[in-house]
Amino acid sequence: MRTDAGREAMSSAIWEIRVAGRVGTSVLAAFDELEASTGQVETVLCGRVADQAALHGLLSRIQSLGLELIEVRRIPPHHDQP
Repeated sequence: MRTDAGREAMSSAIWEIRVAGRVGTSVLAAFDELEASTGQVETVLCGRVADQAALHGLLSRIQSLGLELIEVRRIPPHHDQP
């Protein structure tokens, strides 16, 4: 059973999602709620995601756009953040 503190920790977490390749600006527009960093071999999307349903929505969007998912990870909260 998840406590209220556990629910609060899971809600609005920061996630980093890595996809293969250099994603163009027209595709990145589908993820305007996230910050994007494009490198030579991968693109990193990072930002606050409201909950697990929103995370699954992002992953579904990645799949529907035909992007190759490399990694999904939750960024640990820092003690100095509110």
